[in-house]
Amino acid sequence: MPASLPSQTCVLVVGAGPTGLLLAGELQRRGVPTLLIDARAEALHWDRATVIHPLSLEIFEALGLVDRLLEAGCRQRRILIHADGQRLGELDLASCGSRYGFNLGLSEEVTEAILTEHLERAGGTVQRACRLVGLQPSGEGVTATVSGGEQEQSVQARWVVGCDGLRSTTRELSGLRFEGQAITRPWAVFDAAVEGWADSHELNAAYLDASPLILTALPEQRWRVYLRPADEQGDLVAEATAVLQRYLPAAHFSGVENPSRFHCHSRVASAFRAGPVFVAGDAAHVCSPAEGHGMNCGLQDAANLAWKLALVHHGAAAPALLDSYEQERRPVAQQICRSGEATEQAHALQEREARAARDRSIATMLANPVARQQEVVAETELNVSYADSAISGGSGGQGGQPLAAGQRLPTTIALPPGAGAVLLHQLTHRRGHTLLLLAGPQAPPEALASLQAELEADRASGTVPPALVEAVVSLRLEEAPSLGLGPLTLLAVRPDGFIGLRADADHRSAVRRYAALVLGC
Repeated sequence: MPASLPSQTCVLVVGAGPTGLLLAGELQRRGVPTLLIDARAEALHWDRATVIHPLSLEIFEALGLVDRLLEAGCRQRRILIHADGQRLGELDLASCGSRYGFNLGLSEEVTEAILTEHLERAGGTVQRACRLVGLQPSGEGVTATVSGGEQEQSVQARWVVGCDGLRSTTRELSGLRFEGQAITRPWAVFDAAVEGWADSHELNAAYLDASPLILTALPEQRWRVYLRPADEQGDLVAEATAVLQRYLPAAHFSGVENPSRFHCHSRVASAFRAGPVFVAGDAAHVCSPAEGHGMNCGLQDAANLAWKLALVHHGAAAPALLDSYEQERRPVAQQICRSGEATEQAHALQEREARAARDRSIATMLANPVARQQEVVAETELNVSYADSAISGGSGGQGGQPLAAGQRLPTTIALPPGAGAVLLHQLTHRRGHTLLLLAGPQAPPEALASLQAELEADRASGTVPPALVEAVVSLRLEEAPSLGLGPLTLLAVRPDGFIGLRADADHRSAVRRYAALVLGC
């Protein structure tokens, strides 16, 4: 155990995977003293997760990390879907609605290395070979017992966040159940090049045969190959080759690395919080790897929790704000587990007629533009909504529509042909909330200027706490009526890129009510 472990900290984060690294880095960046420990003596040299979805790339953009990731990774622009010797169709991710119209293929250990550098630039570090072995309530926080070999040390923390995976010690010590079940059929994985590949490399390909095979693109013309092996002793490469050659007779794998088998689960923690202890990432939810949501869901957990912990730590918000973490993130975890379970069931079909019916259903969906677009949005995780959250406020818009409270702020808004694009995200800030004023043609210029000045004055005077609102910005939109906007629509955009408030009238009062809702004061 490092001799320099502090005896107290504000937040103890357990587990230095992507979720823990992102959370610790964001907390450090926001001035929250954080101790990150990990049981491993060194970082992983390889891990099987690979796909980074657009919503996660938007998070990384806000942290100034996206260029590093894009340079290191491989864009996965399309998903090709096959079954029983036929191509059923494809998904083109360019239509997902993000400025990143693709998934990114990057092995998890590279993502972790980039996040570790980010944490270190913020003044943090990973304390390795440190294992959490005990938690005891202590005043308003927790006393954690951390073991490093034969030594144990007590660390006093106001909060503990378990990001320590499927077998989370944090979750178990907190008495939280991990509800769900193991996925019966095992998975296997290896990395390889594909000789004789006939299509672009910037895609993923699924072959839903009796032994399903999924290829996800990696840098340097390589692939991460996932398969459902027929038995525990078979040759993984030979099994995968037999499926692939049904579609590409001359194709074969070369340069095979990291072959392994693994078992998966579909589980969600009974709660994401037990007093001062939280769980996130795989400690809070695990799902089928077939859709690539596991790591991404954990990254979004971290982005959601970090700004809330920071506000409470700095005394700007009441502790009740932290209840919204579970309210917002647990339903998302439940949804991805349900989706993964449905995919697992579809993969498991063996009877000829059942498989044929499944294939017809998939082909029909892929041929329908509306259904196909819904699938693209779900695949890229841009269907996440916090409309039912206790801290989503205001009127105007509908919960399932863009620019409504609880929705992610879209990259652009749909304008008539030739009108150009409005990049809304470039107007927002990601340390605090941004008050975004959108003015339609009916709004007099002096009304927009006056409201912006009044909101800025409210912020300067503390009527609207500066700790909550970082900036007030405005934009005139001639197309506002066609977008369902009022003459003057105000959006409060949260640090994680979601709309916390929409107000079409009584704007200053709406902001004050929203501030009271979020801050509890």
